[in-house]
Amino acid sequence: MIDDDILTEFRAAGALLEGHFILSSGKHSDRYLQCARVLMDPMRASRLASTLAARLPREIRSEIEVVVSPAMGGLIIGHEMARALGVDSLFLERPEGVFELRRGFALEPGQKVLLVEDIVTTGLSSREAIEAVKREGGDVIAEAALVDRSLGTADVGVPLFTLLSLDFPVYAPDELPEELAATPAEKPGSRKK
Repeated sequence: MIDDDILTEFRAAGALLEGHFILSSGKHSDRYLQCARVLMDPMRASRLASTLAARLPREIRSEIEVVVSPAMGGLIIGHEMARALGVDSLFLERPEGVFELRRGFALEPGQKVLLVEDIVTTGLSSREAIEAVKREGGDVIAEAALVDRSLGTADVGVPLFTLLSLDFPVYAPDELPEELAATPAEKPGSRKK
């Protein structure tokens, strides 16, 4: 798949939203990608994961022992990436605001992990998830995500591989363009705080 094909998948799923959105970073944008919608169709999710897995360098693919994803956004794509790579899929949760493995999930000391997210914007969630994997004994060797909204500026601390890089303008709350400020804002992500 090429970038246009991937973006077509998002549009076909109604996952590319327009309006006034408050992102998890606190910044505002007139566009939002709702990855949960593009992953609703299991066949589409499988196609996207297979394409993303194929973009990983062979030397990284051969080292991956397990996929770990942060819940909620990374759950489905992480599971599909694990299927494409032929490894297990675990997920992190934040019941108390800090990522941790639960539900009997565990990592072997030094186990080679591919972290999988839906979207990377600032890299904050990725860095928090990587720290959690380290606390659990794993070694994150790379991250894969469907979309990079940072245009390559997010530093997640490991090599980052994505399907699509998007340049949606984002604004600080006190620097909104007039037309955006006049539109009611919504916070569509999984973090409501």
